[in-house]
This record gives sequence, structure tokens and C-alpha cells, in this order.
Amino acid sequence: MALALRSLRPLPALLLRRSPALAPALPRAPGGCPAPLPEGCGPCGQHTLPSRQLATKKAKGKGQSQAKVNISAALVEDIINLEETSEDMQAVIEALKEDFSRNLSVRTSPGALDHITVVTKDGKFPLNQLGQISQKSPQLLTVNMTSFPESTAAAAKAIRESGMNLNPEVDGTVIRVPVPKVTREHRESLAKLAKQSTNKSKEALRKVRSKSITQVKKSKNKVSEDTIWLLEKQIQQMADEAAAEMDKLLAAKTKELLG
Repeated sequence: MALALRSLRPLPALLLRRSPALAPALPRAPGGCPAPLPEGCGPCGQHTLPSRQLATKKAKGKGQSQAKVNISAALVEDIINLEETSEDMQAVIEALKEDFSRNLSVRTSPGALDHITVVTKDGKFPLNQLGQISQKSPQLLTVNMTSFPESTAAAAKAIRESGMNLNPEVDGTVIRVPVPKVTREHRESLAKLAKQSTNKSKEALRKVRSKSITQVKKSKNKVSEDTIWLLEKQIQQMADEAAAEMDKLLAAKTKELLG
């Protein structure tokens, strides 16, 4: 009996380890692959994602951005003029800057009236070319029209209709322009107008982008699908960069207006 019990003692752990010969063999990876292929994986050709799919998957990762496309304009000039597209987008940005400078300012310096265009019988002229603008006090600007007295009434009308909430008073050839004190309410109103102007500019930007992408798609029968895809991606990137610049302009203008 004792002999039988001794025969049931646990075998040494070393003997219980599985022999390498008994372990199920994993498929060997082709040369250059760092690890065994997972179950059900095909050859390396199927194991590697296409570049477009790979880029999309990477872009979904947190904190990662898609690789920037940068196609030489000369290589695709027979499909689209990318430089012209860039210029059109930049023109939209410049128009927004001009609108901010001309129509959305709380400054009372003489330069605040420079942009006003006066319509005369001889054509259109900037106010500062017809009259001498000066600042008499923080709340009063004057425009001396002695050099072009016949344009005094037209200049006063242009100031009144400038959208700057000004009510000029004509005294002979001198136009007195009282500048209302800027209230918090007026500042907030200007900030809302800045937001509206930015939204309009973004709409104009989208039209430039759509026009360019439509032009690219017209060549789908002449060039590869990947070329079309890359061009569309680059145009979208250009539009995104322009929109980001507009957002920066709006942030700066809002800070200036609200103080």
C-alpha cells in the first residue's frame, strides 16, 4: 500500500512542461516580418494596408493628423491651376481684412475716414484725396474741402452713408464730423458684425473650393483615381488653412472691439 502511494507522488514540474515538439506550430512569417502571422492572415501582400486606407486609419488616432499633401502645381497644370485657386482663396481673406479695417473700427483717428469713397461728377475718389482730414478732439473730426469745394455735399453724403454711424455737419467748405462715444453695446454690435462678415467670407471660400474640385473631377477620365483624390485633398487643405486664418483674424478683431 505504501509503495502504491509513493508511486502517486507529483511528478517533477520539469517533466510536466510541454515539449517544444508537442506545441502547435505557428505559421512562419516571411522574411522581414517581425512577428508570426496571426491566425487566418494571408501573405504579406494582404497583410499590408493600401496607402490611402492606412492614412485614413492613422488620422483617426487621437492626437494624430493626416499627412499634408503637397502636389507640384506644374505637374497638374493641365488639370487645374492650383496657384490660381490659392490666389482666389487669398483674395477672400484680403477682402475680409479690408472689411474689418474699413467698417469695424472703434478708433477716432483721422485715418478712420480715409477709406470713404466720394462719388463726384468726375468719378470716385477717396475722401482723403479731396479734403484735409484732421482731429480736433477725441469726439470731433473735421474735413476741409477748400481744394474741392464743389464736392463738399458729396463728401458729407459719403460720410453719412459709410455705415460708421456718423452724422456730419456742413459749415461752408468744412465738414464737422462728431464722433459718438463708443458704448459697450456698440462694441458688442460691431463684434457681431465681424462674426457675420467672417461667415460670409467662409461661404465665399467654400465656393472657390467647390469650383476647383468640380474642375478637377472633369479630368477623371484622363487621370488616375488616386490623382483626383490627392488633388481634392490638397484643395480641401488649402481651404482649411484659409478658414483657420479667418478665425484668427476674427479672434483678433473681436478682442480689439471688446477690449
